[in-house]
Amino acid sequence: MNYAAAADIYRRGSVENAPPIKVVRLLYEGALRFLAKARELDPKDPKSMFVEFTVRSDAIVTELRAALDHSLNDQVTESLEQLYLFCGAELSKALLERSTAPLPGVERVLRTLLEGWQHVEAETTRTARTSSSG
Repeated sequence: MNYAAAADIYRRGSVENAPPIKVVRLLYEGALRFLAKARELDPKDPKSMFVEFTVRSDAIVTELRAALDHSLNDQVTESLEQLYLFCGAELSKALLERSTAPLPGVERVLRTLLEGWQHVEAETTRTARTSSSG
């Protein structure tokens, strides 16, 4: 049995069947993980994986922005879009300048958003438990 393939199928299934709020949390965690890896590398070294990790983080931010529901036309959606645009611009700057300097600002924004989504996820879980037990 190919255990790596089995693990990959399990991981993919757990994400595909996950509640949307969990997927959002996982996306933030992934973007932050890629940023942390990029910050550890020498961006000027052509052999480093700085570009790859920064691009991966940018792809996640782009996906989060694309997933916004603009039909809601509310302040939260607009604020999130502005934050994602900021992150995208800073990641582009990091790639263009081959510099880690813009990355901490992106990390702060994404970490703050992650904490907010974790709070929403915890409240949703608690509310679901309360309503199902009562």
